[in-house]
Amino acid sequence: MSFQAYLDAIEDKTGLTPRQLVEIAETKGFSGEGAKAGDILEWLKTDYAIGRGHGMALVHVIRNGARIDQKHVGTTGTHRDDADTLWLDGKATKPA
Repeated sequence: MSFQAYLDAIEDKTGLTPRQLVEIAETKGFSGEGAKAGDILEWLKTDYAIGRGHGMALVHVIRNGARIDQKHVGTTGTHRDDADTLWLDGKATKPA
């Protein structure tokens, strides 16, 4: 499953775009590289019933921003994506 697919599934489950969840995370003090994955995962589990696999995709975005490593782009691996920048503004506004 691609990083983008994880984020899209989180949006389906919560009704919130990834960007909205990142903004909420920032208000809770979960931002930047220093944010602890365990704390973020616990928040996502408690407030939104998001499991570890999906939660880790959002942890990456909260800690590192929308860019993913080039090694995942255009590959056939587990976390493959079409681009090195994830779309955070919701599925409905995602460019084709």
